[in-house]
Amino acid sequence: MALKGVKVVELGGLAPGPYCGMILADFGATVTRISKIGDRIDSDSLANGKKMIAINLKSPKGVEVVRKLCKKSDVLIDPFRAGVMEKLSLGPNVLLEDNKKLIYARLTGFGQSGCYSTMAGHDINYVSVS
Repeated sequence: MALKGVKVVELGGLAPGPYCGMILADFGATVTRISKIGDRIDSDSLANGKKMIAINLKSPKGVEVVRKLCKKSDVLIDPFRAGVMEKLSLGPNVLLEDNKKLIYARLTGFGQSGCYSTMAGHDINYVSVS
């Protein structure tokens, strides 16, 4: 497998993040998906080939667990709007200090800066704006 030995941490979100994680897992990466406690993951078709863990990202213990995972990983998939991970003390400045080789992949519809960067977006939003 092309990505055998690559470790990926995927934060649970809407389709683009989990889809990306699924493709990486299909190519042999070890993908650990972090979901919110209480999320229903048993019927998620994009969870194929992934390890699953539920963590409270708003607790100091949860943040500690994510940081520990990222120290040993190659890639982090962040599906949230700009600033969300920083509020959780899990932004790129923190995680890249822990692991300088970590690829911090942010998936946003409106980018990291600009007038829409803090806005949630979905296909219908993107079509209407364009």
